[in-house]
Amino acid sequence: MNRLATVRRALAPAARALPVLAAGLGALLLCSCGGPVQAGAAAVLDGERISLTAVQERVAELRTVTAASPGDADAGAEGLARRAVTQLVLDALVSRALADRGLSVGAGEAAAARAADEVWAGGSARLEQLLAARGVPAVEVDRYYLQQVGIRRLAAARGQDAGTEAGDTEVRRALAEAAAALHVRVNPRYGSWDAQRVVLAPDRPDR
Repeated sequence: MNRLATVRRALAPAARALPVLAAGLGALLLCSCGGPVQAGAAAVLDGERISLTAVQERVAELRTVTAASPGDADAGAEGLARRAVTQLVLDALVSRALADRGLSVGAGEAAAARAADEVWAGGSARLEQLLAARGVPAVEVDRYYLQQVGIRRLAAARGQDAGTEAGDTEVRRALAEAAAALHVRVNPRYGSWDAQRVVLAPDRPDR
């Protein structure tokens, strides 16, 4: 999961695509086990619901950046919904993993990371274009940076770089522990939990 690398480090030449954790990966750490999900909920974390409405709103945001990418395998309604649930749950898992380790990420830190990348990219508009090309709508850029800084911090807490295989392993472990602590349950309509691969995959019934 070298997409955990920071934007500027992963993008030496500007022509490369930006790495995006939540939007680019299939999914992370969503569990469809542990009992039925509450009616009207896309997921439940420690008793707190992620509503279907919240997912629909996120899907609408994602459509603004996937409409221009007809070749995106996840650009259909089902794929966008799964991606939206992924993002909403992942935000909660990163926050919990940080809190469990006595860590946090301030809005100022995320803003500083964004500002540095804006300088590198040649302005805020250009950075938003690059992020949009990788599935991050303009309204989600601040959230993206909060998440990315948090992910880097989780790896750094164990002396690792999030952009390396060792760092990726540490981040996945931290998020898996957070998912267990939050008793994450996801509506099975969004896919099946693979504990070995740590992904939420679309259901593919045997034929």
